[in-house]
Amino acid sequence: MTNLDTRPAEVDGEPAVPCGPTVQLLEAREVPLGGIRAMTVNRTLPQRARSTVGAWCFVDMFGPGPGEPMRVLPHPHTGLQTVTWPMVGEIRHRDSLGSDLLVRPGELNLMTAGSGVSHSEFSDEGGLFGLQLWAALPDGVGVAAFEHVADLPRIAGDGWHGTVFVGQVDGVASPATVHTPLLGADLTADGGAEVSIAVDPSFEHAVLVVEGEVRIDGEHVPTGPLAFLGMRRERLVVTAGPEGARFVLLGGEPFGEPIVMFWNFVGRSHEDVARARAQWEADAALPLGDAGRRFGTVPGHGSDRIPAPGLPMARLKPRSHPTAPPAPPAPS
Repeated sequence: MTNLDTRPAEVDGEPAVPCGPTVQLLEAREVPLGGIRAMTVNRTLPQRARSTVGAWCFVDMFGPGPGEPMRVLPHPHTGLQTVTWPMVGEIRHRDSLGSDLLVRPGELNLMTAGSGVSHSEFSDEGGLFGLQLWAALPDGVGVAAFEHVADLPRIAGDGWHGTVFVGQVDGVASPATVHTPLLGADLTADGGAEVSIAVDPSFEHAVLVVEGEVRIDGEHVPTGPLAFLGMRRERLVVTAGPEGARFVLLGGEPFGEPIVMFWNFVGRSHEDVARARAQWEADAALPLGDAGRRFGTVPGHGSDRIPAPGLPMARLKPRSHPTAPPAPPAPS
């Protein structure tokens, strides 16, 4: 999915500093996905309070409900992996690598942008519900690639079950290819059930509740915000509310390289993203299928595409990357 903010926020994140266990709620904001498409998503990463969880640098939830279908024309990416995880409905993915397929609930689409790729995503008229996530790529991953994984491993415990779509949980591993240590799992728990799983203490973790509510470390976590959980946990215990809950567990080793994000690009500097933007615009002047197009051609759309927004007037500036909520003010 593209970032179709009319004024997309730039994010320049510095390497994270390790943080002990916490429960920090990062509220979602509604972001329109472009004019006549009339589709909105709830975005919890990136934001000023936190740029990344591990290498996860972008988290959008679309749906639930009938809403408008997804109509995302060809658009570019660099320096990241897109992870598409539908929960209701089907999404047709087409890309400049020649991929053309439907991804259905319980299946994973994973596209590695490398130094440049473009794709489109369209859904039918039915309801649509799911997640679009991005993971920043480390330096040296320049080759674009695409994977569709239809057979993902399942995990279960007393009163809960789930699917591991990236990384591993309690030794159950997804076959999806990632380039930094990452974790992504979709878990459903009965009312009052306790989900207790071993986690890697060197990872940052976060939980996004998509249905119902949970408690973590005694803290109430409702549907909507992303609960950042910090590091140094050997076991995560999540207790579902009385009506049950569905939540996505994300995690990863802190991303050790600075990143600059703008629109659909991840780079290491202002120059990286400015160059990618200029080359996406330059591609439009070249014939379809021309080998000189950095981002290739997505078949089936002709010359239709999403133009890049303008860069901000100022140079993209570094920002701090806090790892925990600020300390409360001292009593007056």
